[in-house]
Amino acid sequence: MPYDAAHDRYESIDYARVGRSGLRLPKISLGIWNNFGYDRPLDTQRAIIRRAFDLGIAHVDIANNYGPPPGSAESNFGTIFAQDLAPYRDELIISSKAGYRMWDGPYQDMGSRKYLLSSLDASLKRTGLEYFDIFYSHRPDPETPIEETMGALASAVHSGKALYVGVSNYSPEQTRAAQAALAVHNVPLTIHQPRYNMFDRHIEDGLFPVLDELGMGSIVFSPLAQGLLTDRYLGGIPSDSRAANSPFLGASNITDEYLERVRGLNAIAEERGQSVAQLALSWVLRIPQVTSALIGASSVRQLENNLASLDQQPLTNDEIAAIDQFAVHGTGSPS
Repeated sequence: MPYDAAHDRYESIDYARVGRSGLRLPKISLGIWNNFGYDRPLDTQRAIIRRAFDLGIAHVDIANNYGPPPGSAESNFGTIFAQDLAPYRDELIISSKAGYRMWDGPYQDMGSRKYLLSSLDASLKRTGLEYFDIFYSHRPDPETPIEETMGALASAVHSGKALYVGVSNYSPEQTRAAQAALAVHNVPLTIHQPRYNMFDRHIEDGLFPVLDELGMGSIVFSPLAQGLLTDRYLGGIPSDSRAANSPFLGASNITDEYLERVRGLNAIAEERGQSVAQLALSWVLRIPQVTSALIGASSVRQLENNLASLDQQPLTNDEIAAIDQFAVHGTGSPS
């Protein structure tokens, strides 16, 4: 049956302006990192993406290396886009990134002009798109001049293959340098995509003032700390959980210290009528410079539960203070 998007899709979700740009993003966006490769059923992926759009989430974030295997998330999204979402292209914000390993040889990753523009073309081919709304440098390259990396992003804009450009995983100083290098080409640096959550607070050390200074917004990834900021591990490590199966999160992360802190957060969440995951999303979105929080989803139910965080009242100062004793930077990191 042909897909017909919900007609009330924008009535229940707020959009926020990205810095001083004309770009607006939903307060929660959909990232397709871990659950959209060839190892997951395409029908499940389609159901999640359709439901997200029906609920007003018109921003989908990808990267060239998402899968597994690398490239498969873009290919799967391209299939779903062609079959379901193509009529809604002008409503959608679709982003991709390049910076991590994609193929063999000296131009397999990082920030050279050769790699970034080759990867951009390959990503467009896999998704079947004519352009990305946002194209990111996925990580800084210490061996390539920032002028070359940003010059490649500027070329993406000038060629019509990207409307906006951003950076991910850049320090405050690197962000300033990137903005200056892009300004030479009359291209603004619109958005930053950093990792940020209750257990990883490193960007509080200087990034937010830089975003204000440069007129940028941000979309934070891993707001749930890859599942650590949920109630998933309160009773042990389920055999089907990420801690049991993912190379990015292992059983060694589930320490007694972690459990004590997540139980404290769970008590605060329960007082608010929320889950830990919903509390974690409310917490990152309390920051004015955070335009959107990027979530993954393995099911429609998980997507809906996380999106329900937007229905809750904002955190009070007393609640933020109570959270701070448990929201300790480095929690859950293997020793």
